Amino acid sequence: MKKSLVFLLGFLFLATYTQAQEEGAKLAKQAGKALTSYNIDPTNNAAKLEEAKTKINQALQFPDAQALSSAWITKGEIYNTTLQRDMVKRQFTPDAPLTGDNDALEAVTAYMKGYELATKKYEKSDAIKGITDGQGHLINIGVTKYEAGEFEKAFLSFKAALQSHEVLKANSQKSLLDEKEQYDNQVYITGLAALLAKRTDDAVKYYEMLYNAGTDKAAIYEGLYNIKSEKGDEAGADKILVEGRKKFPDDAGLLFAEINSYLKKGKLEDLTDRLKQAIAQEPNNVQLYVTLGNVYDNLYQREQQAKNVAKAEEYFTLAKKQYSDAQAKDPKNVDAVYSLGALYYNKAAFRTQELNALPEDFSSAGMKRYETMKNELMALFDESLPYFQKAEILNPNDMNTLVALSEIYARKDEYELAGEFKKRIEVVKGGGKNEKSYFDK
Repeated sequence: MKKSLVFLLGFLFLATYTQAQEEGAKLAKQAGKALTSYNIDPTNNAAKLEEAKTKINQALQFPDAQALSSAWITKGEIYNTTLQRDMVKRQFTPDAPLTGDNDALEAVTAYMKGYELATKKYEKSDAIKGITDGQGHLINIGVTKYEAGEFEKAFLSFKAALQSHEVLKANSQKSLLDEKEQYDNQVYITGLAALLAKRTDDAVKYYEMLYNAGTDKAAIYEGLYNIKSEKGDEAGADKILVEGRKKFPDDAGLLFAEINSYLKKGKLEDLTDRLKQAIAQEPNNVQLYVTLGNVYDNLYQREQQAKNVAKAEEYFTLAKKQYSDAQAKDPKNVDAVYSLGALYYNKAAFRTQELNALPEDFSSAGMKRYETMKNELMALFDESLPYFQKAEILNPNDMNTLVALSEIYARKDEYELAGEFKKRIEVVKGGGKNEKSYFDK
């Protein structure tokens, strides 16, 4: 009796297990029947399409359905049909929303899974046909997602489009990416979407595909340079930048990348020629003039500290010209205005050091020399003052401008004004803002 009971329990367990194992396949067949009903009469059987979608998603929760090529192909057909329905609506109402977030991706991903599991010739044929039908939708929806700033979703669509191309080529089928230019563009936009989605490892993969193939896109070199720089691979970044600049000497993106690299490394002499080239390419870019002025300014300060007076004056004149050219192009460019003031201010600071270094000499000649140098440095502060005043009008909360004004007025013994700007400094230090400029009256 006990043996019979054990046998009976075992039989019941086996029957329940088998039933559970068959549940996925059963739901997949029901999904296929619902899709067929919809296709026979889409108008009157509209609800059947949603039923089909629900049942196939339920089916693919079960291992038995997951192992069936036919179940995945059915899912592909259901999502592809949903997309086709929505696209027809858009022919009459262009702004009509798509039902799913990306039915094309769902469809093609399912078809590719069905292709992978296919054991019968017709299953593989059905999967390939579905992939062919969905490839164009993947690309178009990817573009839509990209333009909407949904870079993660754009990347996934573009990636699937490239994967579909590989499947189609492996089966001697036509692909929308058969032309090399079209394929290369798709690889590039896929990498760019990955980069914008902060998937740098994926971006590198696609960029390096083009780089290794000898790309004619300067943006690939710029992208790889930026990625390697962010990852701290300075040697790799420099290698890419050197190659890119050699291959695309007139590309603005690579030129600016090189300028930023030299600025970071303090390679001032090398910077001047690059910035001159950049100005020749973008003569209305005011910031380039300011940057070149800053380079000459730094070179001036270096030579001044080394007491190379003639060379220092040469760089001072060059810096002044670049700042003046920037101000002439945009009188309200606060960087240019402030930098002109700072140029004279720093020169006065050097004179102050020289003045303080003078030996004590109370003779007539010694006192005269002292007064001459003091007048020269005060004249330099006076030269800088109008620029700082204008900079304060343009930005009444810039700390550097406020400090310079306070110190200049203190040196000129105009303590009331010096105190006014100390108050304004405290406002900014405290996290507040000066509501209006002192000089804008």
